Amino acid sequence: MRKHVLVFRELPPDQLARLQAQHEVTVANPRIPAQLPAFRAALATAEGLIGASYPVDEALLAAAPRLRVISSVSVGVDNYALPALAARGILLCHTPGVLDETVADTVFALLMATNRRIVELATLVRDGGWTKNIGEEMFGVDVHGKTLGLLGFGRIGQAIARRAALGFGMPVLYHARRPVDLAVQAPELHGRARHTPLDALLARADIVVAMLPLSGETRGLMGAREFALMKAGAIFVNGGRGATVQEDALLQALDHGTLRAAGLDVFATEPLPMDSPLRRHPKVTALPHIGSATFETRHAMAELATTSLLQALAGERPAAVFDTSTS
Repeated sequence: MRKHVLVFRELPPDQLARLQAQHEVTVANPRIPAQLPAFRAALATAEGLIGASYPVDEALLAAAPRLRVISSVSVGVDNYALPALAARGILLCHTPGVLDETVADTVFALLMATNRRIVELATLVRDGGWTKNIGEEMFGVDVHGKTLGLLGFGRIGQAIARRAALGFGMPVLYHARRPVDLAVQAPELHGRARHTPLDALLARADIVVAMLPLSGETRGLMGAREFALMKAGAIFVNGGRGATVQEDALLQALDHGTLRAAGLDVFATEPLPMDSPLRRHPKVTALPHIGSATFETRHAMAELATTSLLQALAGERPAAVFDTSTS
């Protein structure tokens, strides 16, 4: 039996065709003003939603009385009203696994660029400022052999740890709610990564990388106290969620503390506002949230999300369901 599916962010043509072959499909992106009326109208009869990067709050859910499943083309679920989904028994699917290595590549590239001042120095060349050998005021710092501190140690955190420990000889400290049994889950990191309390990690790491999901527990976790605990000359990188960092405290640590630099792929407000001091800060290397932005990975995410939606609408249990009852 064909059902009504609302696609609220564009899908690759082959994945859209999979949906259209089995269901009635409305494609309406609410971020585009001309498509907003069609989006709102489609909510009334939609049984499935698929898309990403748009807030699905309680008011939106109230306008979708027949909704059975949402399939998010993302890993993070902070755009969704999880308690409301749990109360109504609406399935929330997401896309873990398929983007782990790609995001780890991006975060490690950002780590490297921040430590070695790659963007800053490439701009120097492009703008004609390279007229003589650079002096110490433009030097970067080594990455190999430095101590890496990871906040969050899920699949992506472990992928970053592999790059650091196996590729760059870096001791790895990680902070998570509970230790990971590395002998079972990541034997290549056994003896190379150590579960460490947050304060001790911040005090000992040369480079701190945050890969935290956004929750009540992690929102604003990195504040003035935490940045003050970091060792002099340390570098901070955030590839998880922007709102886990108090950006005013980060700026204070860069301007008046001992933090050497920061590399950021995520921000509390995205896109980054034009008046944000982070845009042009000389100690910040900023990227436009590109962690999973490759052709291959974005297609794999869309394919997994489409498969999950089709399975749920067919009465099957998809593999990639987020447990909304834990929110």
